[in-house]
Amino acid sequence: MRRYFLFILLFVLLGYSCNRRTIRMEDFQVHGLDVSHYQSHINWQQVANQNIHFAFVKASEGASFNDTLFCDNWEGIKEAGMRRGAYHFFRPRVAVDEQIQNFSNRVDLEMGDLPPVLDVEVLDGVSKVDLITGIRSWLYTIEIKYGIRPIIYTNVKFYNKYLAGHFDEYPKWIARYNSREPILACGKGWDFWQYGDNGKVQGVKGNVDFNVFSGSLADLDQLCLRPKPIISIK
Repeated sequence: MRRYFLFILLFVLLGYSCNRRTIRMEDFQVHGLDVSHYQSHINWQQVANQNIHFAFVKASEGASFNDTLFCDNWEGIKEAGMRRGAYHFFRPRVAVDEQIQNFSNRVDLEMGDLPPVLDVEVLDGVSKVDLITGIRSWLYTIEIKYGIRPIIYTNVKFYNKYLAGHFDEYPKWIARYNSREPILACGKGWDFWQYGDNGKVQGVKGNVDFNVFSGSLADLDQLCLRPKPIISIK
């Protein structure tokens, strides 16, 4: 009976530890969220009033999926005065040109917006070579279209196993649910860190992912889409 009780207690404690609330890392200057339709309708002005500076929003996935609340979130973030970014969930087995078209049809960037994000988390049964080839094609084409280098999002284990050393020149948004910062096998630093998925903020129903940016707010603005400098020819 005692052994049974200890087993139940251990099960409860493990369940509690896995679902504990994500506490904001106040040591960082710049904070953000990422959302999709799973968070339902969001009061972005309330969010902005809590020292949240940026938000990434799911726009598309694969060849045809579009997030149903993308437009509401996209406009709401702008009206609240926050920096906004859109992401595409990459499906390695789906034709890359169709995925590029899906995202491009959905997302119009304006000055001050964050770069497009490619969310890479699964292999879907393809080889590492095919994965890298597909990612590179998406990033290259999207950079030409929008005039800004995209961001790569993934978790630290996936990055180190499949992507390290291949995309060092791209900004990196790394998921690692821990109090310790991600360490990348390529030796490069991260730009955005998603450090937990059980955050709570007013204006968002339920849990939401918490993120930080590695630099200052001015550094974040430098990363955003900006007018091209005018070069005078004498």
